[in-house]
Amino acid sequence: MSLEFLSDEWFAKVKEIRESAGNLETPAALADLVINISVNADGDDKKLALVGGMIEEGHHADAPTTMILPADLAKRIFIEGDQSAGMQGFMSGQIRVEGDMSKLMALQTAQPSADQLAMMKQIQDVTA
Repeated sequence: MSLEFLSDEWFAKVKEIRESAGNLETPAALADLVINISVNADGDDKKLALVGGMIEEGHHADAPTTMILPADLAKRIFIEGDQSAGMQGFMSGQIRVEGDMSKLMALQTAQPSADQLAMMKQIQDVTA
């Protein structure tokens, strides 16, 4: 079953996967990190957040940083785990950052736990 990235059904499935994963061991660099992400998907802005290394639907009022990027790039970074795509997107101007840019540095240095990697693999497997 493949669900369209950022569709309502996809967000519901990601939430289900996240909840069934239970309490994951989160690296200290990610534990308190909250970053809002605005993704332009076919002219429609989808709002999500990275909270403690986990994708959630919607923005968080207390997030110090917001990333704004196109859907194809968001998928490469957050679903496929392509860190070089993030750097290329930033350098080419496809990624805009509002707020505290230093928070993004934690994303580059943090190594996800084995449990987090397993959960991300599940999300990859259901994403079209």
